Amino acid sequence: MSGIVDIVIEDERWEAFGLEALAERAVAAALQAVGPGGAGYSVVLMGCDDARIAALNADFRGKPQPTNVLSWPSEERAAEEAGGMPDLPEPGDAEEPCELGDIAIAFETCEREAAEQGKPMAEHVTHLVVHGLLHCLGYDHVDAADAAVMEGLEVRILASLGLSDPY
Repeated sequence: MSGIVDIVIEDERWEAFGLEALAERAVAAALQAVGPGGAGYSVVLMGCDDARIAALNADFRGKPQPTNVLSWPSEERAAEEAGGMPDLPEPGDAEEPCELGDIAIAFETCEREAAEQGKPMAEHVTHLVVHGLLHCLGYDHVDAADAAVMEGLEVRILASLGLSDPY
């Protein structure tokens, strides 16, 4: 593994896109923003295509269509009450970092959404990697209070990277 993100490339377009470097930067910024910093943590990010993410979406969410990003936290970390902060895990060390979970991101959906929103794909993908990581940390957007916390964090993290508000 290089750094805090273990990359699994299933669609070679992600390799040409530079997903690994983008993800390392996005994950490090997100971990810095929520407090623990990047040292001692790891996440797996799979760059795949729409067919693969549609199969995963069907298997895990009962929705047999592609989506932009999916995440699987390694353990439940959600806040006790709506609008609260999740319980962040203790960091591991260099040999055994705390595993936060897995994220999958689909090339075609990301490319299409970026075009529809009139923004660079790198900016959109950065947002989605941050979004997926926050899910792995226990943040959610199921209700309005939780959405306000999560979206506010996303905006702050993206601003720290010089990116605009995605909302």
